[in-house]
Amino acid sequence: MKDRGELLGRVMRSTGITQSELSRISGVHQPSISQFLSGRVELSDEQLDRLLSCMGYRLEVVRRPVEPDLTRSERRSWLLHRRLSGLLSRETLPVWLPVVERNLQRMRDGITGQPHERNLQRWVSLVGERDVLGMKRVMTGLDRDSIEMREVSPMGGLLPQGDRLKILAEVA
Repeated sequence: MKDRGELLGRVMRSTGITQSELSRISGVHQPSISQFLSGRVELSDEQLDRLLSCMGYRLEVVRRPVEPDLTRSERRSWLLHRRLSGLLSRETLPVWLPVVERNLQRMRDGITGQPHERNLQRWVSLVGERDVLGMKRVMTGLDRDSIEMREVSPMGGLLPQGDRLKILAEVA
């Protein structure tokens, strides 16, 4: 990430160390340091920590959960798919396949335009490869790609009605 390179540059300036000097101390080639600083080459947290330690610093990475800003429709879809993901397994997938494949065929006949066509093809691949983990990632992911994949989900008609109504009431 470019911000890692910027952080490295800030510490180098504050300690007065040059790229050549950091290269000699760390054993990292000077052209690599230059590429890290410019953002042309990604610098991992481990590499950054190693370079910072040569200048008397350590890297502190702060991770915190962030609740995404979902629309009501996106949240409803995520909750429904999250529940389905809890039911999906290598054992349940074969039972679900007739419904999933029927849904895929119906959507193939009716969907046009991107990103829907591309996302539908990705569902076809996931289902065809019986990639349960990949399906679960799409069903529970909160990244934009997963949200868009759920817009053309072939999982309709699989959730028990009681579960579906409970989730819909929760979102209402």
